Amino acid sequence: MDFPFSFNEKSSLLLIFFFHGMVFSFLLLRRGIFNQNSSNKWLSFLLFLCSLYIAPYMLGYAGWYSKKVTSEILFFIPFMQVLVIGPMVYFYIQSLLNPRFQFAKKDWFHFVPGLLYLGYSLVVFVTDKLVLDEFYFYSDYRDKDLKTWYQLLGLTSMLYYLTMSLKKYRFYKKVIFNVVSYADSILFRWIQNFLLAFLALQIIRVIFFFSNPQWEEFGSQFWYFISFAFILFYISVSGYTQAVKSSLLLGEIEEDRIEEEPEKLSMNSKELDKWKAQIVSLLEKDRIHTNPQLTLSQVASLLNTTSKNISTAINNGFEVNFNDLINHYRIEAVKEKIENNEHLKTTLLGIAFDSGFNSKATFNRAFKKSTSLTPKAYIDSLK
Repeated sequence: MDFPFSFNEKSSLLLIFFFHGMVFSFLLLRRGIFNQNSSNKWLSFLLFLCSLYIAPYMLGYAGWYSKKVTSEILFFIPFMQVLVIGPMVYFYIQSLLNPRFQFAKKDWFHFVPGLLYLGYSLVVFVTDKLVLDEFYFYSDYRDKDLKTWYQLLGLTSMLYYLTMSLKKYRFYKKVIFNVVSYADSILFRWIQNFLLAFLALQIIRVIFFFSNPQWEEFGSQFWYFISFAFILFYISVSGYTQAVKSSLLLGEIEEDRIEEEPEKLSMNSKELDKWKAQIVSLLEKDRIHTNPQLTLSQVASLLNTTSKNISTAINNGFEVNFNDLINHYRIEAVKEKIENNEHLKTTLLGIAFDSGFNSKATFNRAFKKSTSLTPKAYIDSLK
């Protein structure tokens, strides 16, 4: 009896990535269930779909399309859920940005195209196998998953949801800089790298799609799928090992602040001056900027007012966001200590931590942004 999988260079290589994706999908799902972490679950589902996406080509190169039983498995099982991958990316990004995110009934709307394709696949199966007992939809012996119209719809869907995900991330950055003083620490690079990886997938897909006019045939598509597999490998490993501090994300933002646009709010000059003076007093006398976990809501609580008032006062009165204002005072504190030669008694990083910074990278970025110099260059300029 012949082994149902023909091992060769192409099928074996894709099999490695397929198995790898499935393993990490299981591990992420397991971790997501145990830790009650929705972002791990969304990434698990995404990796599962991406692994299935390469399955027809892995199995095709293994000879499945040339045998009746195995070819019908590929024909009637919709492995390539290209209309579902985009929404999965979108909800994964939302779950990363907002630990409070919950999938609502209205969100099922995003999966309607994918569900319609599943319904179409079911109709094809029932008609060809149960009703007619002969190929009607599959009279051309071409896998429906590989049809140009379906692949183009999938590409359009993925590009749309990539755009939506980028908008969410830009909004997140805008909001987070207005509510916490450690924004640089939680604007983690994983989201940026993940979106770049997903963008790379779409660019590669467009290039191979238009460079190979016979997309429905295997042709030169191996190089596209192996490129896809390598990016899938990166996403799965990095996504699993990434230490995401979800408790420091939008969970710190008050629910009634998430949809606000603070710079559009207004305040009369008398009230603005009052709040500015009180904020400056907290910074200069109470030195609240030395708290590395300082948030807008904490400042509002100290002044017995709302976060909205403090955010408006900072945006309109100081013309900077909350994060930059606090970092300005932290940098000034560092500069004062350097001028008093405290850097000769302790480390520069120790001075930065005492001034309210919580990481070396954040301190270096903030210092250069404020002074146009690195901390070392600034010290040398004082000699």
